Amino acid sequence: MAPEYAMRGYLTDKADVYSFGILVLEIASGTNNSGYRSKEESFYLLDWAHLLKEQGNLMDLVDPRLGSDFNKEEMMRTINVALLCCNATSTIRPTMSSVVSMLEGRAAIQILVSDPNASNNEMDAMGKHFESILGMNTSESQIQTASSQGPLTG
Repeated sequence: MAPEYAMRGYLTDKADVYSFGILVLEIASGTNNSGYRSKEESFYLLDWAHLLKEQGNLMDLVDPRLGSDFNKEEMMRTINVALLCCNATSTIRPTMSSVVSMLEGRAAIQILVSDPNASNNEMDAMGKHFESILGMNTSESQIQTASSQGPLTG
């Protein structure tokens, strides 16, 4: 749900862009946006993606069940566009026509400004949580295939 709608009840023309960005992150990572856990253990995929981007490890977000069976350049483009779509400020989010152009490679992807307040402790905590959701270590070199593990569900 777009932040402007969740916090103030405003439904803007960019609310669907935000939802699209979250959906793309869920598809790319193979997990849902938030785990159904206690408040102290809550996990948000968007926060994890922002921290990985800041650390220069955005490919760690990709569902490990894909192995190396995907185009890394297209995946990076897709994830970066999704992050643009999920900007907290609706006026900064791209239009859906711009999103399509960026995904097709016909338009340059705008630069996303990372959260300067993200800490390494947050990164470690989110990493452990993300790994527990997947049931494996995301940095392992041996990746299980999707057929052997089945779909991830929340």
